[in-house]
Amino acid sequence: MFAVGAAVLTSIFLIVPIFKDTSFAKMGETLEAWIFLAIIIIANSKKPLESALKTFVFFLISQPLIYLMQVPFNWQGWGIFQYYKFWFILTLCTFPAAYIGWYIKKKNWLSLVILMPILILLALIAKDGINHVIYEFPHLLLMVVFCIAQILLYLYVFTESVAQKIAGLLAPIVVVAAMLLMPQTVDFSSTQFLPDNPVLTEKASIIVDNPDIAEIRVSNTGEDSTIFIHVHAYDKTSFTIKDSDKEYRYDINIYEDSLGVSQIDITTK
Repeated sequence: MFAVGAAVLTSIFLIVPIFKDTSFAKMGETLEAWIFLAIIIIANSKKPLESALKTFVFFLISQPLIYLMQVPFNWQGWGIFQYYKFWFILTLCTFPAAYIGWYIKKKNWLSLVILMPILILLALIAKDGINHVIYEFPHLLLMVVFCIAQILLYLYVFTESVAQKIAGLLAPIVVVAAMLLMPQTVDFSSTQFLPDNPVLTEKASIIVDNPDIAEIRVSNTGEDSTIFIHVHAYDKTSFTIKDSDKEYRYDINIYEDSLGVSQIDITTK
């Protein structure tokens, strides 16, 4: 019933338009809510195996049910299940993770070591959300507060000494600070329509002026012609599509916006 209830609530957040792009809809995209629900199960289990089995079954029921309830309302229909792969892998991982995670109830230094990846993950999710809070206040403010509150709650409940609490608080801060100071690497892919909507054929080929910035190839031909872009750096370059006796020239600008989201702008030359 716990799994079904969580699935129904998540589906409502994902389907009802008023929740779009809010902290509530993030329940179906990021992990902070599912971490909280898993910790509730773990904290109320009497043995490690019970913790592993209950957590595994919870995710085994809830995750596919979320996608199933979205099928009638999503433009992809049954195709939405293509995104379930990540959650299926996550579900398999919950068994060993919850078995080991049960030992956070011991409230010793080993408990803190086991808990630390969760604290760091929550801090990283909060870091991403803070960009939205700064530039689109109060967008995702609830998500950021929820993540920080979880960190403080888990340190309060699952640690005893002041030293453990300080160490548990400092580790996520240090990791987030290190990530902010590290040189930024860019590696993502996107499928895009072209601005003038050319109808490409199987003979179409693409030449990129600077392939160190992005690799580009034709991903779909015909009336719905699209290109596949694999990005290596934020920068500007140009590319040419040659299709028999036709030639199309474009400029491409790849950048990160104020919210830290990667963007691709393509314009006709």
